[in-house]
Amino acid sequence: MLAIIDYNMGNLSSVKNAFDKIGVKAQVVSNPKSLKNYDKIILPGVGAYADAMAHLQQCGMDDAIKQFANTGKPVFGVCLGLQLLFDSSDEFGYTKGLGLIPGRVVKFDIEKLKKIKLKVPQMGWNKIITNRNKLFDKATDPYLYFVHSFHVVCDSSYIIGETTYGYSFASAVCRDNIYGMQPHPEKSHNEGLQILQNFCNL
Repeated sequence: MLAIIDYNMGNLSSVKNAFDKIGVKAQVVSNPKSLKNYDKIILPGVGAYADAMAHLQQCGMDDAIKQFANTGKPVFGVCLGLQLLFDSSDEFGYTKGLGLIPGRVVKFDIEKLKKIKLKVPQMGWNKIITNRNKLFDKATDPYLYFVHSFHVVCDSSYIIGETTYGYSFASAVCRDNIYGMQPHPEKSHNEGLQILQNFCNL
């Protein structure tokens, strides 16, 4: 059983529909106490980092996610959900994150991107250069759909995929049972669906 975490930040229906397409039973879960009944969890999200952390804390999901992760069961953060896995974000000032992966979230270097006529946010299809990880079985170096103005900065040992948008940044990460991806696999057609299937197969 797979839980899609509902904390009022994101379009959960598209995530749920993606799992329906690959024949995986997934449930949208808003009660933090029920997470212990699931084998895997997906933490989706769109919007502002500080708002997302506030919502997680208000409903008690922040501690529930940490407790779930500590059991060794797989956790997958997508887009803003990826960023929330880290220690902190610089968005609109400092905000503390879940701290499941060491590192922080920073804004794209706008001045650097302006010089090569790239806009922020990055919006559209881009490639992830992957290394050997089960998350990318049958989906090596996939083109996926991105929408974001911030990206994570972390030790290279956690990076399982990198993307170039003016410069290279970490777009997929893994620390033990904790996985994260900046693009939206649920919006990325067959390669995205394959990645979700791979997560379910872990």
